[in-house]
Amino acid sequence: MSSTFSLDPGADQLAVRDWLHGFAADVMRPAAAEWDEREETPWPVIQEAAKLGIYSLDFYAQQYFDPSGVGIPIAMEELFWGDAGIGLSIVGTTLAAVAVLANGTDEQIGTWTPQMFGTPEDVKVAAFCSSEPDAGSDVSALRTRAVYDEAKDEWVLNGTKTWATNGGIAAVHVVVATVDPELGAKGQASFVVPPGTPGLSQGQKFKKHGIRASHTAEVVLDGVRVPGSCLLGGKEKLDERLARAREGGRRPGGRGNAAMATFEASRPAVGAQAIGIARAAYEVALDYAGTREQFGRPIIDNQGVAFQLADMRTRIDAARLLVWRASWMAVNNRPFTAAEGSMSKLYAGETAKYVTAQAMQILGGNGFTREYPVERMHRDSAIYSIFEGTSEIQRLVIARAISGVPIR
Repeated sequence: MSSTFSLDPGADQLAVRDWLHGFAADVMRPAAAEWDEREETPWPVIQEAAKLGIYSLDFYAQQYFDPSGVGIPIAMEELFWGDAGIGLSIVGTTLAAVAVLANGTDEQIGTWTPQMFGTPEDVKVAAFCSSEPDAGSDVSALRTRAVYDEAKDEWVLNGTKTWATNGGIAAVHVVVATVDPELGAKGQASFVVPPGTPGLSQGQKFKKHGIRASHTAEVVLDGVRVPGSCLLGGKEKLDERLARAREGGRRPGGRGNAAMATFEASRPAVGAQAIGIARAAYEVALDYAGTREQFGRPIIDNQGVAFQLADMRTRIDAARLLVWRASWMAVNNRPFTAAEGSMSKLYAGETAKYVTAQAMQILGGNGFTREYPVERMHRDSAIYSIFEGTSEIQRLVIARAISGVPIR
């Protein structure tokens, strides 16, 4: 049943917000600088989140299916207000889960999503593997191949994935591969690679500019064999979809490309992450401007600084409105006729970069040091105009949607 769009979260949403804010303030923030320096997955923090019920399938399912539409944006904003690197290590599994939810059958959803999280005593993570060394924004150029072995009812995967959050350390990997190269993006499908499957290994682990507490690596697939049941959606639906693509048609309301179905569902949530970073930096700058004195008065008394803060707050609130609208539309099955999901991710990502840069400017030399968190927030924000669709790709999606023209 569709709910009415509202900017006034109910008691349940506010209770979740306050709960997560406490976790972010008491657990994540004190650990943020350490794990940023270590550039390692913060397993103790993830385990603490699991014990509290924050890192769990049930928690994220409740937020995703909250009819208000703002459950996930509120959760993401609070966790990333705590710290983006640790936040991504906590929520990175959800991208693989969304891939299964967007493309899988009910049986596959029930089988694989619980295994992605493990238990509070034995925490696991999952990875979504789409990008490749020569195929990032251009998903039609994927070279990873999936070949069906009919005699054994198995799919054989070969290729290299890159920029995979939790890649190689995950229990469950979801891999987008090409089944029919002649069909480009329409000839792709998603596969679950179960824990311990031979042939899957971690390649290069990347040393990153920001979000350092989140593990990002290549995933190498060398003769990886998975059962036929690991093809998300099943072979019958895949064969039907490929047949339509070969005929040049597409059933109205079809899911289309497997990778894009995942990104479409996740973009507002990624926008909410960016808002959390921006809000955190804004709050540091606002507090600093009220206490830092120059020429005998707080610097916020200066119009130049005050106007900066006004612009920062305005952009944060505008970005949140776009994210909440897109999230509400997605939960209530309203089509993104003007690419509202891409709008939210684009504006929120650009806002995070702008606000963190302004925060550094307000703090002056202090903002450039690691003694203050805005330096880390600025580094973390940079990825939000790059991953899950660059800002340029978001503009392309929006332009195509509003014009009806296949702009290149």
